[in-house]
Amino acid sequence: MHPYLLLAAAIGSELVGTTALKLSDGFSKPVPSVVVVVGYGVAFYLVSLTLEELPIGVVYGTWAALGIVGVAAIGVVVFDEPIDLAGGLGILCILVGVYAVNVVSEMSAH
Repeated sequence: MHPYLLLAAAIGSELVGTTALKLSDGFSKPVPSVVVVVGYGVAFYLVSLTLEELPIGVVYGTWAALGIVGVAAIGVVVFDEPIDLAGGLGILCILVGVYAVNVVSEMSAH
């Protein structure tokens, strides 16, 4: 499978796990708590597969950055958490960085 598809699936799994972490109420709710463990387990497994084909800096940087952006979006949309101009600009900078590392630079495998 294409490594970037695996990475996208890893990010999606991490987003599910992190959302469940918020819903687990300190691991006091069993169903979201199980989803946390499964979500993160699947995410780490998929990241390990991407590392077979892509450099660790690209993989981890992309995974972490898009995880931050995704979780921030989930916070705003699902949990009604506020975002201000500075936060929006920070997220834009993260996205520009991901683009630069994955598309513009020679760090990643094109």
